[in-house]
Amino acid sequence: MTPPAPRHPWNEPDRGSAGGRTAPGGPDAVPAPHRGWHEDSAAILVGGLLVALALAVGWLWRPLTGADSRAEHPKGWPNPLAASINKPQTWDASPAAAFVDRKGKPVTMAILLGLGWIVAVSAAGAWLRGQRVTGVLPGAVLLALLGGLAYLLAAQKVIHFYNLEYPLWALLVGLVIGNTVGVPRWLAPALQGEYLIKTGLVLFGAEVLFSRLLELGLPGLLTSWVVTPIVLVVTYLFGVHALKIPSKSLCMVISADMSVCGVSAAIATGAACRAKKEELSLAIGLSLAFTALMMVAMPPFIREMGIDPIVGGAWLGGTIDATGAVAAAGEILGRDLGDKRPAEVATTVKMIQNSMIGLIAFAVAVYWSGWVDRGASPLRRSLAAEAWLRFPKFILGFVAASIVCSWLFTRGAGPALWVDGAIDGFTGRLRGWLFCVGFVCMGLQTVFRELAPVFVSGRPLVLYVLGQALNLALSLAMASLTFGWLFRQGGGP
Repeated sequence: MTPPAPRHPWNEPDRGSAGGRTAPGGPDAVPAPHRGWHEDSAAILVGGLLVALALAVGWLWRPLTGADSRAEHPKGWPNPLAASINKPQTWDASPAAAFVDRKGKPVTMAILLGLGWIVAVSAAGAWLRGQRVTGVLPGAVLLALLGGLAYLLAAQKVIHFYNLEYPLWALLVGLVIGNTVGVPRWLAPALQGEYLIKTGLVLFGAEVLFSRLLELGLPGLLTSWVVTPIVLVVTYLFGVHALKIPSKSLCMVISADMSVCGVSAAIATGAACRAKKEELSLAIGLSLAFTALMMVAMPPFIREMGIDPIVGGAWLGGTIDATGAVAAAGEILGRDLGDKRPAEVATTVKMIQNSMIGLIAFAVAVYWSGWVDRGASPLRRSLAAEAWLRFPKFILGFVAASIVCSWLFTRGAGPALWVDGAIDGFTGRLRGWLFCVGFVCMGLQTVFRELAPVFVSGRPLVLYVLGQALNLALSLAMASLTFGWLFRQGGGP
């Protein structure tokens, strides 16, 4: 008799239970009566509506004069929704300074309204997934406040300088609470971390604009699309066959997190290979720690070694995991050299890598269905059917948001400013909050004693370090070849 498949809560159909937790038994178990949508479908709908809302509000309140002027609107058309969401500002000695922006304007109300957006998105997801909204609201409020605490910690001046970003603090806040005092029963229904992060990734799709990805031309595509899959595959195989890490899904999320684009890639591939929350937390923790180190160390190394600024920018974009850290490192390098191009190149190369999330997730779903878990299911399905079952459907929302916003962006100067204003004023900010609270949930649900044997062995750390070493070497070689030699004259944006 075939034993039931293991429980994989990150990509399992919702069962509509009172606590919002999935039932054991895996995807091949006989499902209980399903009263609501799957979280991927809910994330696509809610994320799509939020993008549409930002665009609609931006269009209704578009400027009457200078609508086509980038000089007048460097960050896009002002979006009224920007007043409804913000985050704690950088502070030094007193946390009270976090509630006043650089111009001396209070942002307390915008932060509180931002918490309200998180609660509203959580309530909408609970309703769509068949949960009782009243059972979710108290926990959603607490989780939003914990997310605010993580943002506040990340905004401290020294911490902000070293780019120890909010995902790290959100995970730590959740881990400390979840592995000490535990999660109270009344909070359990609100733990919708998967749904919140997936909704955030749908919003992130609006930021992946094809025309900007093509600004670097062929060298940018080669630097991202050639090196990334090589590093991912080699690192994964090394972890499985050389280091003999027992969990193949852990090897995959570490490899994707390190080689593609950090947290977003880990979430997408984790869903495709049904990684455990503990594995995702470990991979993301490694990524965030090394991201901070690389952001600080790489710009001075590039300067001291005399590496071409454009090559150095491409190298930063191809190796540092988080988009925000890439931009910060590019700005540091550009400031040191008196050249703004490294930041532009670095950010664009990273966005090209971000565009690979959907393709990588689909490839992982096919590989896991056809080779890793082939024959594990008691139900006889074709490879295509099994791959589609594993494929994280929220990626479709990510791709759709990218296509729509990319098309609008190319309609002219005015529409480009319209899209930029919607992203900068609302969807980008809300995405950050959704990620932050989602990581708090992930930390709360992570029990590290389940990974203690693997973690103590040090093999995940060795895998990440060696994989990143390969990534650094190949990315520098490809950036030097493309930006420094073959396409030197046309390498800048």
